Amino acid sequence: MIYHGETLSVRYLEEGIAELIFDAPASINKFDLATLESFSLALDALYQQPNLKGLILRSTKAAFIVGADITEFLGLFALPADQLSKWLHHANTIFNKLEDLPVPTLSAINGYALGGGCECVLATDFRIADHQARIGLPETKLGIMPGFGGTVRLPRLIGADSAMEIITSGKDKAADAALKLGIIDAVVATDILPTAALRIIKQAIAGDLDWQRRRSQKKMPLKLTTTEALMSFTTAKAMVAKIAGKHYPAPMAAVTAIETAATCERTQALVIENSHFVTLAKTDIAQALVGIFINDQYLKSKAKQAIKTAHPTQQAMVLGAGIMGGGIAYQSVTNHIPVVMKDITSEALTLGMQQAAKLLNKKLTRGRIDGLQMAATLATITPTLNYSDSNHVDIVIEAVIENPTIKAAVLADVEQQVADTTVITSNTSTIPINLLAASLQRPQNFCGMHFFNPVHKMPLVEIIRGQHTSNETIAQVVAYAAKMRKKPIVVNDCPGFFVNRVLFPYLAAFSLLLRDGGDYRQIDNVMEQDFGWPMGPAYLLDVVGIDTAHHAQKVMAEGYPQRMAKHDTDAIDVLYEQQRFGQKTGAGFFNYHLDKKGKPKKTVDPQTADLLAPITATSTSFANTTIIDRMMIPMINEVVRCLEENIIATPAEADMALVYGLGFPPFKGGVFRYLDNLGLANYVALADSYQSLGPLYQVPDGLRAKAAADEYYYPTVAAASLRS
Repeated sequence: MIYHGETLSVRYLEEGIAELIFDAPASINKFDLATLESFSLALDALYQQPNLKGLILRSTKAAFIVGADITEFLGLFALPADQLSKWLHHANTIFNKLEDLPVPTLSAINGYALGGGCECVLATDFRIADHQARIGLPETKLGIMPGFGGTVRLPRLIGADSAMEIITSGKDKAADAALKLGIIDAVVATDILPTAALRIIKQAIAGDLDWQRRRSQKKMPLKLTTTEALMSFTTAKAMVAKIAGKHYPAPMAAVTAIETAATCERTQALVIENSHFVTLAKTDIAQALVGIFINDQYLKSKAKQAIKTAHPTQQAMVLGAGIMGGGIAYQSVTNHIPVVMKDITSEALTLGMQQAAKLLNKKLTRGRIDGLQMAATLATITPTLNYSDSNHVDIVIEAVIENPTIKAAVLADVEQQVADTTVITSNTSTIPINLLAASLQRPQNFCGMHFFNPVHKMPLVEIIRGQHTSNETIAQVVAYAAKMRKKPIVVNDCPGFFVNRVLFPYLAAFSLLLRDGGDYRQIDNVMEQDFGWPMGPAYLLDVVGIDTAHHAQKVMAEGYPQRMAKHDTDAIDVLYEQQRFGQKTGAGFFNYHLDKKGKPKKTVDPQTADLLAPITATSTSFANTTIIDRMMIPMINEVVRCLEENIIATPAEADMALVYGLGFPPFKGGVFRYLDNLGLANYVALADSYQSLGPLYQVPDGLRAKAAADEYYYPTVAAASLRS
């Protein structure tokens, strides 16, 4: 044994040929801080081997290295810039030690080699992979860029254009695609990967493969003429600006780093990469995107725990066909859970089946399934007008009209038809679960399961716990939602639950801005272009449906009369009375017509301003920052209230519900990450400057207390505890 550490070891495979094996105690290999230091010690030990002729890197896990330990990122990012730069330089000396080892080196890649794992294999002379391998640099998705030499070695290995496409998109490549690009040198079956690696390294040792030339290529400047460089980087910058936009600076920074380092050798090129990495790491955007990744891992861990403990769902029933019911059925059966779909009319069942078939046909058209798979999947939906197939279902999703009387009757009816152990859920968006539970004999088996429309696209499912809902019921519904490839988040019952409860103060703020003379077009533009929402409030209302919003507005006003009650006619009332319900009727705030692809396209309707004139003050040109403040403060306050009232359990779950359910800008990380980055005291002072606008703008007491105590919603990691 040459070296033995907790996560990796080095031994001689045969005379002169060493094998460095990544084998962490956990289920996967990561380049965490401890592993990086162990890797350095292992390389030092190899430099002391006088008889060393070659080195092979491999993993004993199902994946080679999945990347760095992202949970350590925020602590590293908290370091002062000079310390972070120093640490990054130290890390790069380790990868340079691998690349400079005076013998040929090869990586035998099985499964994932991502991020730091990819940068590790790029430092070796040869790379072979099995057919399951996926290789890539996803750092830009986290608001940063490769920092262990990825922007230096990859362009010199496969060319600037291909490297920039991989780095800026953050998408990994399958083995065959990586082979075509030149990232790897061969693809072999998993069972012969070690044998193939040994054969290639022996060829390199014998001089049959020119490993020195390969190595020197990665250390030299890029081989681009001035004209080629100009065309390459100009094109890349234009594409990145169009796709990433101004709110996501990491892809552009990566392109700039590659361009600046194009004429440099390795040492100076790594200095340039270091500088750009540190700049990105110190941004709020990087902290927000890394925070979202960590929060998402937290949600996944909770879902996995539920799957381990819950009664498995092998058969589901959807009550109420139509667009929503068909969408839920589709989501279930495409994840191998058969569905009985019941309605009271054949026409509704036909609509539900057509919706499922339409979604499956899209997958067929894109080549993701074949005709036989489509037919087989559709056959696992059983449409029915009665309850004949109900006695063996594990879970029921009620998705009938949003009317408490009708829902209560349907729920009471189905409870009599299913087994005593069957879990029953309601896909309601606003009706209190405790109210609906009153009609049931087994309320412990009942909860809310709020899907968002369109079901196949929206990742969030709100699981609403009622007063009598059992833990077993919650676990089963969370597990079922996770198996449907959704993001389940458990909330406690209240009017609007979590997502709609925090959305309507935002929409109320929009109405107040219109009342005070704001232009709905300017407001939409500011909230989309400046704040980063996928839709402005007017466009969102049109997509949701003015009629739906009008109904929900009443529910929220009754639930929270102090903050959400209306005393005057607002824009939603006006458009509702005109039956301008948005996209569904072709007119709302905007007009809509179908484009060539059959998708609704919005256009400005000059009549809208005339319709709204009687309820608005003289036209006022608000500053963009004022629009953002007035729109966001009511939502932020309500999100905080939900946490303080235990409607949502943690800041992480609240932030992920906002991102997945409402499209809250990911680069801001959610409300609580946004507050932490802004500073709680700064936010309180800002909100107080608008408190004359009414109760929606009043800061919750708990937030005010945390601000006074200089606290945060997310724990900070002491930089001093990290290795530098």
